[in-house]
Amino acid sequence: MVLPAINGTPNQQQLVAAILYDLVRLETTPAHLTKITYEWCSVIYENRESVQNWEVLLLLCLEIGFRHLDFQRQSIKATITHTEHHQGLVDVVLGSQESEVIADLLHAWTTRSDSHTPAVELPSLCARHLVGLQNLVSSSSRLRRLVIRSVELTYHVVSREVGVERFIEFLNHLCTTAGDIDNGSCWVRLLVETIQSSNGPQHLSQSYWELLAELVVSSQWLTNDLANGMQTTTSLIEAKEWSKLECWMGIVWMLLPEEADPREGNLGDSMTLLFQQRPNAVQKLEQWIERWGRGHDIRVPKLFQQILQMSVQGSQTGRIVSFL
Repeated sequence: MVLPAINGTPNQQQLVAAILYDLVRLETTPAHLTKITYEWCSVIYENRESVQNWEVLLLLCLEIGFRHLDFQRQSIKATITHTEHHQGLVDVVLGSQESEVIADLLHAWTTRSDSHTPAVELPSLCARHLVGLQNLVSSSSRLRRLVIRSVELTYHVVSREVGVERFIEFLNHLCTTAGDIDNGSCWVRLLVETIQSSNGPQHLSQSYWELLAELVVSSQWLTNDLANGMQTTTSLIEAKEWSKLECWMGIVWMLLPEEADPREGNLGDSMTLLFQQRPNAVQKLEQWIERWGRGHDIRVPKLFQQILQMSVQGSQTGRIVSFL
């Protein structure tokens, strides 16, 4: 009934609007309405030139389909199908500057079920817009969580579109925590790459360094490209960013490839300098490495203990110890 009426006479289109307003007021929304109303969005946009108040109808459909869902859960029961016409919703929805409406669209594009996966290419279309939502994110916990999920899925595109410096500023504003994250491995990659960028050591807030360390401890993802690991270490030492260096030393040890020799690259010297400035860092590093080893059924390398002990001795005597 609704689909033919969308492209029907003005009276039929008014009836569609009345039905949508009634559906918005439902106390309990059946799961199948998510699938149906998302299909209606595609039809409305496709026929927008002949549909009265089509923007209003689009926003109503999104509200009916997604506003009632638990935004903290990525998985839903309904199976939705993304079409080329759904791409046109970007300008309409983001142009509304209404936080809950934008959250409806991001929920549609980042959700998954047993029969469909997130439409990664769709959030990528609004990558530049995501960063522009900074003020709206502050006033809506739902939008904030869904923006974080969108960044998780498309961070390469967002970073490339707006530049690393602007992306880092946006991350700092989001204040992402472990409880906001769906996929820890994605955030390990995101944060390692961001930290090793030219702006990462100086500008990425301390909370993300601590978050990365905790994610590496618990993540099942064991290896990563730390090609700029020592460059990042040097940058932190030069800037006297001891709190960040404390986290980074733990991260480097946990992500160090098995074939790598930690005695190369002055890793021990860096630890000595750290312990001179932060004696309590010894305990935190030991705790991270031990938890990481237990979680991955990996024995803490003896070399780590040796370098740790020698670094502590060096920090106490004020001398840099040779580890080679």
